[in-house]
Amino acid sequence: MNLEKKRSFIINILYFGLMVLILFVLLKYALPLLMPFVIGFVIAYLLKRPIRFVSTKLKVNRKLVAIIMVLVFYCTIGLLLVLLSIKAFTAAGDFLQQLPSFYTWRVEPVLMNIFDGIEKSVLSMDASLVASLEDLWGEFVNSLGQIVSTLSGSAISVLSSLAGSLPGLFIKLLLMIISTFFIALDYDRIASFFVRQLSENAQEVFWEIKEYVTGTLFVCIRSYAIIMSITFVELSIGLSVIGIENAVVIALLIAIFDILPVLGTGGIMIPWAVITAIQGEYRMAIALFAVYIVVTIIRNIIEPKIVGSQLGLHPVATLASLYVGAQLFGAVGLFGFPIALSLLRYLNEQGTLKIFK
Repeated sequence: MNLEKKRSFIINILYFGLMVLILFVLLKYALPLLMPFVIGFVIAYLLKRPIRFVSTKLKVNRKLVAIIMVLVFYCTIGLLLVLLSIKAFTAAGDFLQQLPSFYTWRVEPVLMNIFDGIEKSVLSMDASLVASLEDLWGEFVNSLGQIVSTLSGSAISVLSSLAGSLPGLFIKLLLMIISTFFIALDYDRIASFFVRQLSENAQEVFWEIKEYVTGTLFVCIRSYAIIMSITFVELSIGLSVIGIENAVVIALLIAIFDILPVLGTGGIMIPWAVITAIQGEYRMAIALFAVYIVVTIIRNIIEPKIVGSQLGLHPVATLASLYVGAQLFGAVGLFGFPIALSLLRYLNEQGTLKIFK
């Protein structure tokens, strides 16, 4: 009996391990290749109900409504994203081109003032050290200037390479748009084809997963909307207290930027504080750092609790899934892993899968 249990345990471990490996390979390698079609399918799914509603109410051919809906969607959302991307690239290019002159006129004078203070202090203690200190400081300033110039040139070359990849990106966008049209025209037919490839039991599990995931996505979006709102309120109060003009507008932009993985609030607050310190406004720089630290601490405390409570997960499990997901798959993993873990918990509780005791 014990031998049979061990054998069954090993078989189950190997089975689940193989399934996890196949899923990882699909998500890591196959999904990026098929991403234009996946995004097209998702957009067609989101437009399915509006298309059906308009077609039923106006008694118009469904395919005609689908074409118009997809066209309107890409003409509004797509055009807006393109314009924002062009504006962002232009602003980034101008900033990087001005970076060396900013260093020459802003950073270097501040460093020289700092050096003068250090030189006076050393002179009062030991005059023989001044010559060595001047040589060391000169090498430091020259090296820093070269680093800034190299950084600016490297960043510009990166932007140039990104601009060179635009033809490939254009092809992907074109495939996504075309696939969205075709999928929207025959969504029910295409979806039913894939579902028919599953067995009856697998179809039941599929519909159960679909209903839970669609509901969980809404919950997840609501959770991050709550987090973004809390971050916005904190930043509005903090920036207003330290005397920043247009604090509410700036707080809104930073709160939206905070949703991005890795970058987050620090992607704006830290460079802002550093530039402020370089300009000699040390109190304001310290205040900006303080606001950033407070917002970050509160975010790290509330995010696992809010997301975990909405998904039915413990904060530790939520935090671990957020970290692992972001490390493996970036933004997709950041949102997808907590949902996947919540789905496993749900299926285990329903008895569909037996994973956890």
